[in-house]
Amino acid sequence: MTPEISDHVPPDSAGTREIGFAIPDTYNASRILFDNLAHGHGDRPALIGPAETMNYAELCAAACRWGNGLVSLGLTRGDRVLLFLDDTPAYPAAFFGAVRAGFVPLLINTLTPPDLLQFYLADSGATVAVADAEFSSRFDAEACKDTSLRTLFVVNGEAGSNAAPCAIAADAWLQAFPAELAEADTHRNDMAFWMYSSGSTGRPKGIVHLQHDMAYSNAAFARHLLKLTPDDICFSVPKIFFAYGFGNSITFPFAAGAATLLLPGQPKPASIFAAIERFRPSVFFGLPTLYTSLTKADAADGTDFSSLRLAISAAEVLSADVFKGWKALTGIEIVEGLGSTEVLHIYLCNREDNKKPGAAGLRVPGYEIALKDKDGRDVADGEEGILWVRGDSNTPLYWNRPDKSAETIRDAGWIYTGDRFVRDADGFHFFRGRADDLIKISGQWVYPLEVELCLAEHPDVRECAVFAAELPDRRMTLKAVVVMNEGDFDAREATRRLQDFVKKKLLPYKYPREVIFIDELPKTGTGKIDRQAVMRI
Repeated sequence: MTPEISDHVPPDSAGTREIGFAIPDTYNASRILFDNLAHGHGDRPALIGPAETMNYAELCAAACRWGNGLVSLGLTRGDRVLLFLDDTPAYPAAFFGAVRAGFVPLLINTLTPPDLLQFYLADSGATVAVADAEFSSRFDAEACKDTSLRTLFVVNGEAGSNAAPCAIAADAWLQAFPAELAEADTHRNDMAFWMYSSGSTGRPKGIVHLQHDMAYSNAAFARHLLKLTPDDICFSVPKIFFAYGFGNSITFPFAAGAATLLLPGQPKPASIFAAIERFRPSVFFGLPTLYTSLTKADAADGTDFSSLRLAISAAEVLSADVFKGWKALTGIEIVEGLGSTEVLHIYLCNREDNKKPGAAGLRVPGYEIALKDKDGRDVADGEEGILWVRGDSNTPLYWNRPDKSAETIRDAGWIYTGDRFVRDADGFHFFRGRADDLIKISGQWVYPLEVELCLAEHPDVRECAVFAAELPDRRMTLKAVVVMNEGDFDAREATRRLQDFVKKKLLPYKYPREVIFIDELPKTGTGKIDRQAVMRI
């Protein structure tokens, strides 16, 4: 059954009025890309990087071939197309081709194991998937079982062993289709694309976004904070399949006629430095964990950062040491912000000329922010409250999850974030934690209990407790305290074995960074694990 889709944010909301956002009822999100042709940007670079360079005319032509090809398969309006791709030109081409033809791409994390991939395919009902050659073997018998997948298109190489009913090398297949395609007459509030939550508190949730959401996040965040021009080159190390990376690499540069630097593969400091030296980006997007590794890397001092005019960070609290280290290295101060997949991008952000250390920032124009107590009453400055946010890029629902939709998406489109904040007298917001004990590790939400339950399944573990711990630089990490079944073991080898177990059973980033072995977990008077005592170990 297809849920009823409607935009809960009123068209005359305060945020919409503030930024003067207006868009016609008939609107297709592919205009973010294709409007560049009408603006005379066809010959300007859209994509640069080690994989390939494409101008706007070439990228639009590639997108049209994808759209025409998908139409030839007999897909109908709103059908889902799963994208399992690294950051190469194939990603924006397939994405905009699907959207322009009226289909709904799903942006999937390429670290996803086969069992979770099976859930995404089954939950979405996707009959078509597009994957990089190096990931095609992930579509094995486990991933394809009890799904509607019919066709797997493989880009950037030959298909590996897979269980898809039909696997097609996309490059040759696409050449048979025209390089022009009229946009589908979608409504501004029709589905455009999905992203999935990390699933830290249960099965992942399909976060639906509408045709106008990209344009709104651009009008709210990018125009006021990034102020891009066609001469800018954006370089986002976070990948496109993240909402943060999607805005950085797709929405914002294309909306401004700027260029995007795409770097496929694992983002090691050496490759990042080489890309900066070779392609000279002007706007850089990272995470605190990334900035930490870059400032401490051996090759940092020998890199020419003079092309950069702006550096953005999001997803975690940025420490003062990393802030100072990056400024000493590049001469640029990091601008820190906070966003979410549900809102599509950043809604709290510091400013280049107005920032406070440790603050998530000020309200971004176009977004209404409220801090409320547990009874829904507004709290005063200096008091802790749960953050609520509303803007016209907010998701209207979680796919097929009316229970979770009701918990998070409240009346008139307000989103209950579950983040605890304090707002000071100047309007800066400071993160104080999660109302539901979720923590962010490497920019992604992790539920410690999920990791604890996973570790407890290991045959060598008798009992364990997993909890969040704050590092000296204020980043959060996961710590596990473990009692093993046998007393004679090598601690270093056991740590690696348990970490690898979690990486394989869950997503790789969820493993505990620190493992402590003890003989017995402290207990309360009722025999339960004394978690306060465990956290003091």
